[in-house]
Amino acid sequence: MYKIYYKTELCIGRGALEQLSTYKNECFLVVADPFLQTSGQINDVLKYVDSSNDVIVFTDIVPDPPIETVVSGIKSAEGKNVSIVLAVGGGSAIDAAKAMYYFASKQGIFSGATFIAVPTTSGTGSEVTDFSIITDAEKETKYPLISRDILPSVAILDADLVLTLPANITADTGMDVLTHAIEAYVSKNATDFSDALAEKAIKLVFEYLPKAYANGHDVEAREKMHAASTLAGMAFNTASLGLNHGIAHAAGAKFHVPHGRLNSILMPHIIQYNANMTSVGKIGYDKSTAMRYQQIAKLLGCNASNPAMAVRQLVSAIKQLQKKLNMPTTLREYGVASQDFLAHKDEIALAAIKDRCTDTNPRTPSPEDVAKILENAF
Repeated sequence: MYKIYYKTELCIGRGALEQLSTYKNECFLVVADPFLQTSGQINDVLKYVDSSNDVIVFTDIVPDPPIETVVSGIKSAEGKNVSIVLAVGGGSAIDAAKAMYYFASKQGIFSGATFIAVPTTSGTGSEVTDFSIITDAEKETKYPLISRDILPSVAILDADLVLTLPANITADTGMDVLTHAIEAYVSKNATDFSDALAEKAIKLVFEYLPKAYANGHDVEAREKMHAASTLAGMAFNTASLGLNHGIAHAAGAKFHVPHGRLNSILMPHIIQYNANMTSVGKIGYDKSTAMRYQQIAKLLGCNASNPAMAVRQLVSAIKQLQKKLNMPTTLREYGVASQDFLAHKDEIALAAIKDRCTDTNPRTPSPEDVAKILENAF
């Protein structure tokens, strides 16, 4: 037996921000990316909030939000009876808001508050997950907070908010979507339900991410990628993730490579490792996992006659997608220095093994396996 829990009400489509106008006489804590304030885009969201509401805006958000940001956000609402926490932004803003919501609720500060997420990137799927990643900046370590308590009650998916997203961020976040979907599909905890969500997300990414990258004002492509992000989020919230994210969390804290870009660099090497088709481990391949990758390859139109060939075709398709998006394919190409890589490689390998995402990877890695994957990706 397994259980699946879907809590979040989804408001989808252009004009979905109208949902905010239904709230009256509330106290909002708005947690938003600072760019949204400097660009004025936050006003495009808050104009839907009725004037009867009290609104506090907190924008002291940085990538890989540290614990100190969570504390500051809670303090910004000191003395207020916050009844709605509204997260507006990318993964960092939503993750920070989730942590604020969680810890404040535990202290009885935001008790009973409604949590609303409005993503402004098409990548993390955080609006439908019970995951939040918080960083201990001093230790250069990322910690996952996993609790049903931080699942948003409402998610507003309005593609108008992503029309001006820069091309490089479109690519990074889009590849994060693909990583979520593929890892959920081969996860030890995959189910028919997560498979269906992941399969649709994968097809949407390959069809519409290049279009959204080439023309940010392609409304159809933006809407499809926004949907893909949420579908992949729902898939991995059910099935969890794998070693790709386990390494990305650990390496991202050390090398400060954008999360989606780091996932993209690692992805071909993780797929080959999971199917046991690299120099790591025994010669040959893991047929059961390779057959799962074969199903993904078939979705993309590949017609390999055996799982091993399908894995190669899938890796090739991912590399072609990376080329269309002008993405680096190695850590060195991104700019990670050799001395930094060597200084942190073994520490990253150990941290990746301990990451909770790695628990559901289809193949159980050793620190030596992870170190080899890192070397291949460098």
